[in-house]
Parts: sequence; structure tokens; C-alpha cells
Amino acid sequence: MTDFILKESALKEEDAVLDVVVPAGEGWMKDLEPGQVLRIIDLEGNQAVDTLFYDADHPEDHYSAVRTIVAQGRIYLTTGSVLLAESGKPLVTIVADTCGRHDTLGGACSAQSNTVRYSHDTFHMHNCRDTFLRLLAERGGPWSKRDLAPNVNFFMNVPVTPEGGLTFADGVSAPGRYVEMRAEIRVTVLISNCPQLNNPCNAYNPTPVRLLVWDAPASGGRAAAGG
Repeated sequence: MTDFILKESALKEEDAVLDVVVPAGEGWMKDLEPGQVLRIIDLEGNQAVDTLFYDADHPEDHYSAVRTIVAQGRIYLTTGSVLLAESGKPLVTIVADTCGRHDTLGGACSAQSNTVRYSHDTFHMHNCRDTFLRLLAERGGPWSKRDLAPNVNFFMNVPVTPEGGLTFADGVSAPGRYVEMRAEIRVTVLISNCPQLNNPCNAYNPTPVRLLVWDAPASGGRAAAGG
């Protein structure tokens, strides 16, 4: 099966109930109701958007890269991919995608991983793990660093070598490309718009992304993006 399955959305921007721009290095956290659709737009191209998903009613049941990879039989996400929780329940389904391939293996940058991958003088640099932890702390309740799991990296290009290693390469996205996903249950979305300056995942130039949310159709059917 090909890694790239491109599909444009039928949803119109003017119908969105939420429209926000997340600057590079900042984050976003919100609950989606069943049937709502989230679109992430790569405004300037090659930006990496680190994202986690949780069952909003049972936040300990978070996105599982392993279950998702095994269920779909491939390591990259694209149109039609169903992102599963640790319990095996579907969290979101990618219903439209004009980039075509998204990473499940690279994880989120942290102060510690930056020093291991690059050099000790990168320790002070802002990173996705810090953004995740700040948003969880602001949310309050039971959230803690124990709730951070291996995340999705939308728009990020992480090729796998023949030996099974990972390489961080220039992105495969471009300005205006997007990925769109439908919430299958009440889902908490946690995003860090990656500030990484040490590898080419974002062309060494972190940029803003735009987020749009549409409500589920009033009839109770599926959003137009998913057909």
C-alpha cells in the first residue's frame, strides 16, 4: 500500500466554528466532540506539528503509536488512517490530507533529547515536551508528565533506513497543505507547534500553523470531509 493517499476536503473555511493561528513554539489544547473535524494547516511549509490525542472522558487512555501502526499495517499516517488509543478504541480518523504522509516514530523533542542528538549547549532551547507539560499544567486536574506518550508529528518527514534507524529529513509538505481529522469520541487534542532549530524537519525555520474546527452535521451524519 502506498504511503501517500491525497484527498482534499469539501469543508469550507467560512463554516468553521473555530479559527486560530498557533505561532511557532506555542501550543494548543482543546476537547473535540464526536463528529467534529479539526484541520491543521501548514501555513509556510515544512513545519512539524507534534500532536497527542486522549479520550477526553478517560484521559489515561491516550493515543497509541504501536496499536495504530499495527492496525493499519504501515508506519506513516495518511488519508483513512484511524488513530487508536491504548485500549484499542478509535480516537480520530484522518478524512482529508493534502500532504499525504505524517510521522509516527520521531517523538517529541525535549531538552534531554536535544543534548543527546546534537550538543549540550542546546539544553536551554525551547522544546515540544516543555510545551506539552505547560499546557497540561494549565489544564489542571489529573494531568501530569506521566500522560505524555509517543506522539504524532504531522507534516514531519522521518525516513527509516534499511537498518531500521531513523533519519530526520527535509519535510514533504508545502505552504497551505493540510491534514484533517474527525473525532470518533470526545477527544482531547494536545499540540506543540515545534520550535526545533537543530534538524531539517522544518527547514531550520519554525513557522505558524492554522487550526480550523467544524461541528458535526446537524443531521448526525459524518462531516463532508469524510464522505
